[in-house]
Amino acid sequence: MHIGVYGSGYVGTVISACLADFGNPVTCYDSNSERVSATAQGVVPFYEKNLKDVIRRNVRAGRLIYSTDVESFAAKSELIFLAEDTCTNIAEIALQIAGNASKKAVLVLVTPAPVGTARRVEQQLRAAGHKQAVVSHPVFLTDGCAVEDFNWPDRVVIGAENPDAIMMLKQIYRPLAMRGVPVIVTNYETAELVREASTAFVATKISFINELSTLCEHVSADAVDLALALGLDKKIAPRCLQPGAGFGGPFVESDMESLVQLANNSGVSLKILTAAREVNNSMSDRVVDKISQLVQKVQDKEVGLLGLAFKPNTNSVASSSSIHLARSLSEKGAHVRAYDPVAIPDAKHELNALPIHYCDSAYHAAEGADALVVSTGWPEFRALDFERIKRLLRKPIIVDTKNLLDGPRMKSMGFQYVGMGRARKG
Repeated sequence: MHIGVYGSGYVGTVISACLADFGNPVTCYDSNSERVSATAQGVVPFYEKNLKDVIRRNVRAGRLIYSTDVESFAAKSELIFLAEDTCTNIAEIALQIAGNASKKAVLVLVTPAPVGTARRVEQQLRAAGHKQAVVSHPVFLTDGCAVEDFNWPDRVVIGAENPDAIMMLKQIYRPLAMRGVPVIVTNYETAELVREASTAFVATKISFINELSTLCEHVSADAVDLALALGLDKKIAPRCLQPGAGFGGPFVESDMESLVQLANNSGVSLKILTAAREVNNSMSDRVVDKISQLVQKVQDKEVGLLGLAFKPNTNSVASSSSIHLARSLSEKGAHVRAYDPVAIPDAKHELNALPIHYCDSAYHAAEGADALVVSTGWPEFRALDFERIKRLLRKPIIVDTKNLLDGPRMKSMGFQYVGMGRARKG
């Protein structure tokens, strides 16, 4: 069947490319002709590992095409994924597409949206006399490994009430089902809640280990060993249980805010989620305190910052703890020298009012610094020439907020190395 994907932002670009990679004919629509033309050539306005290769491969094979003609796009598509990055105008978009699509077409809502959106869209379609089925289909994409997440998901969630629509989605995802990926069919509201609840649970898990890492520093315990031991418990698992890692990304805050609003409107208090958000928000203050203790106040000190993206392998700085740290240091009078392999343009936009000095290499960021802070866990930072780093630093101080480096090695080289929750060793 022919698949249409409405939107060429982050969500739409990833989904259209990956669906085409399954062997489906896919048309990706966007009204922005410049963006469509660039994307068709594999030039996307964000960094996402392996995505350019997937786009180019499927464009060459003729499975993936891009269009700015919404009428022909809707008319020829049997399954239409609404994949904008925001749900602001999702009902209007659905009505526009339904007016040009076949009555048997299925509208699949993958745009991150609050609970109740699919039901509202369906009601508005019916009120306008349209017959197309609606599906709520949350996708779980992590910046930096979105292609892998799409190809090897933990589950496929389909919120639908139309049997034919369910069968069409199952047919599309048959390659995943054949690998043993569970397919969960439920109603609209549950499917929408799965996304927000998953985000909230991960946020809680991350905040939990970060709180314990603070305790570790006070009782001479080691947070990394603690996380390893906890993660080996099948009831807990190791993913997202690394001390020092804050939660962030372009959809995290909106997911959690939507969930909190839903709870408030329903008269329910989400105390655990509130606490998790408070812990996450306090992470940058905790790091600034560490740096202040090491350099005797950060005011007028040079601080090198390695990493600005919220995680490795992405240029996204949305809700990035590194951005919060850069802002906090600058506001307290520190002179921040920052480097990131791909996220500097986005960081400049986010921190445009602050006097951050952006560097073209990690060594440039370290030059003359009173302390060097590893703020994003880019693997390339492990391979730096630390003898050179030591010569460049004014003081041989490294604050490793991600516990990325080999602490004992750093100390043996003469660095004053401080990790997160590493009071006992490393």
